[in-house]
Amino acid sequence: MQFQTIKTHVVRTVTESIAGAGAGNKRAAEQSCLSLLEACDSLTKFTQLHARILKLGLRNNPLVLTKFAAVSSELDAVDYASSFVFCPDADSRLYDAFLFNTLIRGYAQTSSSKEKAFLVYSAMLRYGVLPNKFTYPFVLKACAGLGSLSLGKTVHGSAVKFGFDDDVHVRNTMIHMYCCCGGGIGDARTMFDEMPKWDSVSWSAMIGGYVRLRLSADAVEVFRKMQIARVRPDEITMVSVLSACTDLGALELGKWVESYVEKEGIQRSVELCNALIDMFAKCGDVDKALKLFRKMSEKTIVSWTSVIGGLAMHGRGSEAVSLFEEMIGNGITPDNVAFIGLLSACSHSGLVDKGKGYFSSMTKEYDIVPKIEHYGCMVDMLCRAGLVKEAMEFVQKMPIEPNSIILRTLVSACRAHGELKLGESISRSLISNEPMHESNYVLLSNIYAKMSHWEKKTKIRETMDKKGMKKIPGSTMIELDNEIYEFVAGDKSHEQYKEIYEMVEEMGREIKRAGYVPSTSEVLLDIDEEDKEDALNRHSEKLAIAFALLNTPPGTHIRIVKNLRVCSDCHSATKFISKIYRREIVVRDRNRFHHFKDGLCSCKDFW
Repeated sequence: MQFQTIKTHVVRTVTESIAGAGAGNKRAAEQSCLSLLEACDSLTKFTQLHARILKLGLRNNPLVLTKFAAVSSELDAVDYASSFVFCPDADSRLYDAFLFNTLIRGYAQTSSSKEKAFLVYSAMLRYGVLPNKFTYPFVLKACAGLGSLSLGKTVHGSAVKFGFDDDVHVRNTMIHMYCCCGGGIGDARTMFDEMPKWDSVSWSAMIGGYVRLRLSADAVEVFRKMQIARVRPDEITMVSVLSACTDLGALELGKWVESYVEKEGIQRSVELCNALIDMFAKCGDVDKALKLFRKMSEKTIVSWTSVIGGLAMHGRGSEAVSLFEEMIGNGITPDNVAFIGLLSACSHSGLVDKGKGYFSSMTKEYDIVPKIEHYGCMVDMLCRAGLVKEAMEFVQKMPIEPNSIILRTLVSACRAHGELKLGESISRSLISNEPMHESNYVLLSNIYAKMSHWEKKTKIRETMDKKGMKKIPGSTMIELDNEIYEFVAGDKSHEQYKEIYEMVEEMGREIKRAGYVPSTSEVLLDIDEEDKEDALNRHSEKLAIAFALLNTPPGTHIRIVKNLRVCSDCHSATKFISKIYRREIVVRDRNRFHHFKDGLCSCKDFW
């Protein structure tokens, strides 16, 4: 119902207490209005109270006016309240900081009108009302929600002008604002480092900012400094730290965080438990994630979907499907995120028929309109199963335009399954639509390499150089003794690089004796076979595994994280390494987990 329509409704008497108060007893009328505003829970009652406020002559009562503004934010009616506060017959002499703060906070908390918080703040200054230390956190939160660095800096300058920039609450919110605005993380860190004293909110704001920007190593570094400063974190901080562990694949650090939470008696809220589940699942220990899930006394849809998604990443599709069915049996209605995890599980486990059935049930049984992510899962599932032409037909029948991710999935499948002409055509279309996206050029270059069209491949690389585009280098991270080490292909920056390369050579000799044959087709260069084998040996995952073999006792599990999809040669080599060196090796790549043991992989060579 529109506000103007509501305003014109015939207003009924709200209660006898208001009607009886009359104009002769303003105090009683004021108290009655305040009490009823406190209990107001609907827009209809709110507008009725508005009418009675006018009738009883309380239009310019500061207490009633401020309470009216405060209630409006709870009813998503801040615009309505603003039109009342700032109407032409209002007495602007009654405007004070508390009233403006209330409206600013109301707008800052809404999802669609955050920019109006800044407009109210500007009006506050125009009316000559001085802001206080409570004003700036509200305005800064609105700037953070908008992601506007320019507005944020303007408010920051105003806070300095009025002398509130040293207030710890204001400064904490400034750090949060800079972290949320593109390009502001450096300013956030400068403000944080210059603070004379930090509280737990300061540390949480900085850690959370780094996590949001996927600067997880920096988040962990700040958390370690927090420990040195002996500041006790709360569950919000720990959720951010666990998110950093998840991004880094740092299982040992994640385990330590769990122990720390237990030792410090930090409240294990549902959100913290969900973060622990997500961390264990995405760091390679999905059984621990499942165990924590089973122990939870209160589960949300996020709890269920985290475990379903975790099982999917580990290739345990049948278990993910069973858990999904258990969730439904427990009366939990699946949402679109649950179906993304479910379809992903079917994709990573080759459950094509089940995947098709569940995709159909989304609309028929649960009235969920599939999003682009669901269509992407279906295309990925068909492509992984080698059904490239069926995937192409599926894309052509989609009711929405396929995004570049779906098209790149098709190109990769075309290269893997020999549909090279089709892959070339889609790649050229991608380049036409996204001329500055380097992945499109890399995909076409790889197609030409597969076709042995070396001149065309060279021209693509030259085009990338002219445009200043670089291929994302493959890198692999490994956690050892609570330190994160990162290797890139051909890396010689590590102090042990000579020993590492000697170990790589030894690994190569041993696995060849066991029957390993290098997949030189993965080397997309026009060089001889011996040089191709040498290039394969320099892949980052092999360097990381060699480093682990050198620096861990026999039998220790090895866990590595690859930023790209693991190539077929490294996948084959790792199977042999796990058998010869009697190590269980867990590899997390961009798409899923691979558990290598005794010469076999959990993905059953389906990835």
